[in-house]
Amino acid sequence: MPDDAQRSPEPHARRSLRMLAAERPVGARRDWVLSSVTRFSAIATGALLFTIVAFLLIDSAPALREIGPLRFALDDSWHPAPSAADGTFGLLPMLVGTLLASAGALALALPLGILAAVFQRYFAPRVIAVPFRTVVELLAGIPSVVYGFWGLVVVVPLVRQLAPPGPSLLAGALILALMILPTVALTADAALASVPVSLLRGASALGLSRSSIVRHVALPAARRGLLSGAILAAGRAIGETMAILMVCGNVVQVPSSVFDPVRTLTAGIALEMAYALELHRSALFVCGLVLMAAVTLLVVCAERAGRQRTSSGWAG
Repeated sequence: MPDDAQRSPEPHARRSLRMLAAERPVGARRDWVLSSVTRFSAIATGALLFTIVAFLLIDSAPALREIGPLRFALDDSWHPAPSAADGTFGLLPMLVGTLLASAGALALALPLGILAAVFQRYFAPRVIAVPFRTVVELLAGIPSVVYGFWGLVVVVPLVRQLAPPGPSLLAGALILALMILPTVALTADAALASVPVSLLRGASALGLSRSSIVRHVALPAARRGLLSGAILAAGRAIGETMAILMVCGNVVQVPSSVFDPVRTLTAGIALEMAYALELHRSALFVCGLVLMAAVTLLVVCAERAGRQRTSSGWAG
């Protein structure tokens, strides 16, 4: 009997080992499938980016070769022609209009969006916070043409009362700010939600007020997420087309005030691509290449600033 009692667990142990051995290949296969899918997704994303860049380079090559990069920077106006000698191809006024409109929109939307996220996360009662977030999400889903139409019938007449003609850099910056405000608010809320609760509880245990916790603990700890949201919002502002086309006036000039009409690079592409031919069409692809370079430079500068602040102990 004692020998049988000692041997009785062995079949159970063998069955358990067989079950583990059978489950291990299944888990390994699942890991392999997941690894393959994620690897394919990463390769496809990188290939798509390189394909877009190659497409822009190939189609802009004729204009860069015949006109030259210096003329794109030094020509004082934009009047493309089939021949390089018959036209002017100055991109500087449209580039300045793009950067000024985007910078104005960010200057308005960043503080408002971050403050809205702070209110919803730390100060608003739940009965207000949930509908408030729903409203912000709905604003993020409104098509850009609706924003442009609203700006055309509401914002432009208001700007015209201040100083004619109405369609202007100011109107474009206001509409862009309204468009990127939900993006800033949602990304800021996600960044604040990722702050460890232990940090907030520790600050509260030290006797800090709610506003002090937000300023000295939550916002510093969420800086990387806030920076990512700012980059995302800046990219959307730079790349916006329809709304900015409807409210900025589409005059190719370097503005001397916020009430002057301007044209952005995206608006120029949208207005002229339908009838552009040969060298004119290639010059529009140069506009797209400049936009891609501007967004790339923005991302690189932001990433470098984030790494420097992290290495110096600035980030939470």
